[in-house]
Amino acid sequence: MSTANRRPYGRGGPPTTGYVRRGSVPANAAKPRATTGAAPVALRKPVFTTIDQLRPQTHGHTLVARVISARTILDKPSPHLGRSRLAECLVGDQTGTILFTARNDQVDLLKPDTTVIFRNARIDMFKGTMRLAVDKWGRIEVTEPADFIVKEENNMSMVEYELVDVVDEE
Repeated sequence: MSTANRRPYGRGGPPTTGYVRRGSVPANAAKPRATTGAAPVALRKPVFTTIDQLRPQTHGHTLVARVISARTILDKPSPHLGRSRLAECLVGDQTGTILFTARNDQVDLLKPDTTVIFRNARIDMFKGTMRLAVDKWGRIEVTEPADFIVKEENNMSMVEYELVDVVDEE
């Protein structure tokens, strides 16, 4: 390798000298940031789904629902978390209803007759039935009351599912 192509300080850059900048720096002076030159990422519009379209073991659902009832299952002090709370809430939209498992701070958001938006919700299976849940990657937002009538006859949590192994016959 010739001396013309070599870097003067190797890969680490110039050696540190310990010098500091002389004079005062204005408080509102912005620090220079490295720009990548890439355009900002455009966010996708959410695709809202309905309760009758939910299937077992799926995730990433965004839906609007009204809370019909809320029942506290567990409320006990925990040495690590402060207080563990668990509630089962029946939520529904114009196509059906499903049980939602609310944990800790989510219990305060889900009061009867409130309308909520579930973002990045998932379907968990509990004793062969579906339960809607929102983990730390999801979000629950209380919104203005919706103008739909909840179809309580179609309770998706009452449908039992069975996991079967499919054997390929050849």
